[in-house]
Amino acid sequence: MDTPTYVTEKKVAEIMGYAVQTLRNQRFRGAGPTYIKLDRAVRYSLEDVFSYMEQHKVTPRGEK
Repeated sequence: MDTPTYVTEKKVAEIMGYAVQTLRNQRFRGAGPTYIKLDRAVRYSLEDVFSYMEQHKVTPRGEK
């Protein structure tokens, strides 16, 4: 069984090219990648972050 890798919101913001506050706003609105909360600490599974990014992939018109 592979153990998932969890990272901080700072690392996810860096990966996604977002400000940390953008991730916080997304969580408040119920949007963005899934996360876990341990007391006050927020952690994201890298697998979930990359899956979220893949689900939002856009193919430009005219490309196959």
